[in-house]
Amino acid sequence: MPQIVSVVGKSKSGKTTLIEKLIPELKSRGYRVATIKHSAHSLSFDKPSKDSWRHIQAGSAATAITSPDQIVLIKPVTEEPELSEIARLVGDDYDIILAEGFKQSNAPKLEVHRKATGPTINQINNLIAIATDEPLETKVRTLPLDDIKGIANFLEHSFIKPK
Repeated sequence: MPQIVSVVGKSKSGKTTLIEKLIPELKSRGYRVATIKHSAHSLSFDKPSKDSWRHIQAGSAATAITSPDQIVLIKPVTEEPELSEIARLVGDDYDIILAEGFKQSNAPKLEVHRKATGPTINQINNLIAIATDEPLETKVRTLPLDDIKGIANFLEHSFIKPK
């Protein structure tokens, strides 16, 4: 199973932007990167009258829709799954999984912090570093938010290579 690092932070702190920049940097180093995005809102990929919707309505526990260029898995759940369960569904074909959100998970967390969003998040379990645009007094390692190569180095040496 690939290592999972969850990128957390307040709304509009730059979590998605950081992940967008880390993916090509890590890929340029030869690593295979997958991502998992948490949403607090209900998702709707399957519409009534579509075959996949009909399969689920008939009682299928899950259905996958495939095309020549992608696969979409639809698996209704009665409660929100753990990040590790989602990662298991994503598979083992990756060197690292960058998750966006999942503050409550046990995964190592990299907090994205911007001065403009106020103080850092309190009480994050397994916080490994803070990528920030300002100096912070903290016991946790801080990384300059605009140093994508430095953040990628940290992830590479702490989570990808030790595997």
